[in-house]
Amino acid sequence: MDETEFWELIDTTRAAAEGDPEEQADVLVDRLLQMDPELVLDFARHFEARYNRAYRWDLWGAAWVLLDGCSDDAFDFFRCWLIGQGREVFEGAVHEPDSLAELLDDFDDEIDGDGEELGYAADEAYEQLTGTVAPDLGIAPAPSEPEGTPVDFENEGALAQRYPRLWERFRE
Repeated sequence: MDETEFWELIDTTRAAAEGDPEEQADVLVDRLLQMDPELVLDFARHFEARYNRAYRWDLWGAAWVLLDGCSDDAFDFFRCWLIGQGREVFEGAVHEPDSLAELLDDFDDEIDGDGEELGYAADEAYEQLTGTVAPDLGIAPAPSEPEGTPVDFENEGALAQRYPRLWERFRE
């Protein structure tokens, strides 16, 4: 599976689920079950690489603004959700987190931002296909600390200044 096929699968499952992240995970598992186990592992490698790439302080700050607070676990789930939004939103957010203000059509913090189940889709499909747990993917793990400059989550003024478009659209 190449990068284009990875993103096409993300896009088609998001469209089929009408944007619901839990439903998208279910659809994704169903689609992965139609593939060879090695392709499922390829998908998992693409997903994990992007998940690790999004482990950045500036993106965590954007998630904090969108979710009105964001714990370690919530940021993990946010990164899965962000991948589930497709290549344009993901790449835009990684390069300029404040651009999420324009990249997201809408954001409902009751539904959006939590893609926990998306993070398990490949593992679930692989296990159903093979009867075994997925092997190590052979990619470098995320660093122990997010990349970049730490964000002071408790300073709303600093958050509003660092993420002016997100703050104006989703917090005011």
